[in-house]
Amino acid sequence: MIDDGTRPADGAPGLDTPVRVPAAKVVLSTASAYPETCIDAFAMAADLGYDGVEVMVWTDAVTQDVAALTRLSDHYSMPVLAVHAPTLLVTQRVWGRDPWTKLARSCELAQRLGAPTVVVHPPFRWQRDYAAGFVDGVARLGERTGVRLAVENMFPWRARGREVLAYLPGWDPLPQPYSDVTLDLSHTATAGGDALVMARELGDRLTHLHLADGLGSAKDEHLVPGRGSQPCGAVLGHLAERGWAGAVVVEVNTRRCRTRSEREADLAESLAFARLHLAAPAAAEGRVPGAPPLPPERLAPEWDDATGLEGAQCLVREDGEIVVGEDGEVALTTESWPSP
Repeated sequence: MIDDGTRPADGAPGLDTPVRVPAAKVVLSTASAYPETCIDAFAMAADLGYDGVEVMVWTDAVTQDVAALTRLSDHYSMPVLAVHAPTLLVTQRVWGRDPWTKLARSCELAQRLGAPTVVVHPPFRWQRDYAAGFVDGVARLGERTGVRLAVENMFPWRARGREVLAYLPGWDPLPQPYSDVTLDLSHTATAGGDALVMARELGDRLTHLHLADGLGSAKDEHLVPGRGSQPCGAVLGHLAERGWAGAVVVEVNTRRCRTRSEREADLAESLAFARLHLAAPAAAEGRVPGAPPLPPERLAPEWDDATGLEGAQCLVREDGEIVVGEDGEVALTTESWPSP
């Protein structure tokens, strides 16, 4: 190594340090294109150089149509590498109200698209029958279909100065015997947890990653990685050192982007962040070097209405109880509330 007077930062890989790039794919969630469509997400993923797409099953009819998704995948040479089941508040009516039907149809969609993973949220507290058999049920469904059902970490909800128990058996997957887990770094920010500790403790059960960032707000922020307080680079470095072969899925909020070019810039920055930190495990935290400065209104975007993909809020009574209708559907409001 020639000493030219410059040396790598302490802990960073130098010219004589071998760098092992893991087999992990960097994938774009179709949710990251919202309010643009699933079709737009495939186009942007292809243009920017992503390795594939995670389809969020949602009210956009294309996300529910295997033939349409197959055509998009073939046209853009973008494989569908994961399916996100419609288990959000705002997808209560997608594929009916029965949660097991939603999971079964999500697995069928994944099978037909060749996607190895279905991302699943834990049951809401008011889905008591579903929750009672959830742990064993997802294991059986995975065995029967050959699809990994990766249960996602969530976060405690907060309302009127108190925490609300919103999930059963709980928002934290660590104490549960799930074989496969999705680690979402925006959710760890909202929960006030340590994402790197969780990644290490999950071990081989961590099979899927939602790459985003957060500042610890009660809202689920889904910032571009490097713009919040989460150790996004350290988590990616940890996975790189393990030779991890799962999917790193960019799931960020671009709703405040005013133009397609602004949205693509955020998604390109997220992709560059993932590639950089997967290839350089000891790289420093922070935004991608050379990324342009952001205007103040886009430094910490929020989900700001009840019509967006993750912008719906629950109606909560004075005693902190979530309002559920006789039909089992949760009442929504435009008042401030974290997105589930």
